Amino acid sequence: IDLGPFYPVFIFLVLAGSTTAVNFTDGLDGLAAGCAAIVLLAYVAITFITHGDQDLTMLAACLVGACIGFLWFNSFPANVFMGDTGSLGLGGAIAGLAVMTQTEVLLILIGGVFVVEVLSVVAQVISFQTMRKRIFLMAPLHHHFELRGWSETKIILRLWIVAAACAAIGFVVYQLSIRG
Repeated sequence: IDLGPFYPVFIFLVLAGSTTAVNFTDGLDGLAAGCAAIVLLAYVAITFITHGDQDLTMLAACLVGACIGFLWFNSFPANVFMGDTGSLGLGGAIAGLAVMTQTEVLLILIGGVFVVEVLSVVAQVISFQTMRKRIFLMAPLHHHFELRGWSETKIILRLWIVAAACAAIGFVVYQLSIRG
């Protein structure tokens, strides 16, 4: 995308959106770290197979390893919590990888769970501000499922599955776009 002088604004929006999305997702034990590991694994593949950029591949792989190591202590019931520092850092790293690989728009698909979490908050706020009605029992979406009676483990595993599907589809779309 050639946005000319507006490209820095676009990059800011990618960075702000990605950090906010991962931060919103960090509400259940292991949810943000697991989804981030899956998204980062897609970036390991993108940087390794298509760019041949060993530095970006190593960065993405180290972040995957850090997320997986963190999950050992953050899985339900968590002993260690990520907090804003971790979630904002992971979101920033994901945004940085998207910018460096020029997949900023594709990040919407690769990070699908993060996008859905943010959209659930946006929809809830807009609905409540305009009509005084709530769409979800609670936003972000993972809390809605909690209030519907789903167990925390069930929510996390299902969202990990959705994250894996989104990342895989995003990777395939990326591969098809560079060949065509």
